Amino acid sequence: MTARGTTTLVAAMALAASLAGAGLTVRRLDQLRAGTTEEAALYVPSPQILERMSLGYTGLLADIYWTRAVQYFGTQHHAHSMQYKLLEPLLDIATTLDPHLTVAYEFGATFLAENPPEGAGDPDAAVRLVERGIRENPLEWRLYYNLGFIHYFERKDYAAAAAAFERGSRVPGALPWMKVMAAQMSQHAGDMQTARLLWSSLFQTTESEAIRVNAAKHLRALQVDEEVSILENLVSVFRERSGRWPATWAEMVAAGYLRSLPLDPSRRPYRLAPDGRVLVQVPKDLPFITQGLPQRQEPSNGPQVESK
Repeated sequence: MTARGTTTLVAAMALAASLAGAGLTVRRLDQLRAGTTEEAALYVPSPQILERMSLGYTGLLADIYWTRAVQYFGTQHHAHSMQYKLLEPLLDIATTLDPHLTVAYEFGATFLAENPPEGAGDPDAAVRLVERGIRENPLEWRLYYNLGFIHYFERKDYAAAAAAFERGSRVPGALPWMKVMAAQMSQHAGDMQTARLLWSSLFQTTESEAIRVNAAKHLRALQVDEEVSILENLVSVFRERSGRWPATWAEMVAAGYLRSLPLDPSRRPYRLAPDGRVLVQVPKDLPFITQGLPQRQEPSNGPQVESK
């Protein structure tokens, strides 16, 4: 066989192998888009194998897997699922194929960190994902912000949260309030004022409507927790001075303790219990509150089905 014939044969074999790999990839992607079982969704065993099968289109394949991760999360959330077993593997594939797909680190970590049914309830996995994103994209200050947010709210590790905000504050282009958050986190870990600052900044800066809605829920919960504490203090003062609990809010208003009927963020009047406790009327409409709940009722992680 001539040299030209050998070259042609080798090229033909390589082309055939490439076409076979491409065909397998397309079939697997069709299965993903069709919503197959979990086993089929992860039939390809590793991101490295997928990268070799992508024929150089790793960015496109990463986008497809990120889309699949979002679809999987949405499907599980809509089904009120308490398990998100495929979420971390799908995010791992997407970010391995494209280490600079920052949207997958940013929003994927939020999906991982939130408690079920709002998310996978795995803040440690969320931290691992964002830390890897920071290694690959050290100049993306929003990733440091996400990391601090997860440490603070989900892991209750206030020192780690302060360190994340401080690291992010040194990134060129980071907004000035990163330094403020780092300082407040170190000095007043876990207080209500810092929590309100964090959720407000997230509400104002996020590009995700779902995360913005979630932040608004947390802000309303903080408002309830603060208002219930204030109202119960006023009720206690009334009792100390009158020798009895107030029977109605109108009585509190008439005595000069309140200007008007107190309303919760859902615009319903707070309930005044006979023993002086202040309760919200419909706790399920105010997820994440820790005050104003009936006795023995645990704080809610929010409604199981989003309307938007």
